[in-house]
Amino acid sequence: MFSGIVQGKGKILKIVSKKNHISLEISAPKNFNKRLKKGASISVNGVCLTSLDDGEKSLKFDVINETLSKTNISKASKGSIVNLERSITASTEIGGHLMSGHIHFAGKVEKVLTKNTNKDVQIKFPKKYKEYIFEKGYIGVNGCSLTLGKINNNSFFVHLIPETLSVTNLNTLKKGSQVNIEIDQNTIAIVETVKNSLAAQESR
Repeated sequence: MFSGIVQGKGKILKIVSKKNHISLEISAPKNFNKRLKKGASISVNGVCLTSLDDGEKSLKFDVINETLSKTNISKASKGSIVNLERSITASTEIGGHLMSGHIHFAGKVEKVLTKNTNKDVQIKFPKKYKEYIFEKGYIGVNGCSLTLGKINNNSFFVHLIPETLSVTNLNTLKKGSQVNIEIDQNTIAIVETVKNSLAAQESR
């Protein structure tokens, strides 16, 4: 599990395509790999990946085709900047909201509006997820825990402050960019519970 508070940015050093997956090698911020162990979970642009070693020289991961088909890692290239977060522990401060690292879809940036030092970003989403997306609710964008702004028929806005822009790769977003989206699992659970409850009442 992750908190959605990005700990730093990494640069993709190498991508090697293999039969059923790709291998990634990513540079990490200073001290990010401290006490990292083989098999540890790391959020890379919001995607939960498993570290292949202790990350002493660089972070190494294998990414299967199923993950590539649903995320923007398929669009990455050497030199791409990604958001990184270590998995939380019992003593971790949860500054954002709990995230699993399981991406629901890759959303497309429709518009980026710059307002002084802030940015408003409009992101398109598949209509089948509309019932889980609420204004003022939580959403994961490239591994960042954000609060949802205005919701349109098939898009939503997020408002990015200078701190978020400086720490994450969201500052590089432009029209047409793809971002990994994870919908808040608590919201999904609540919506499905209410739907099942109403359905049960109607069937009586």
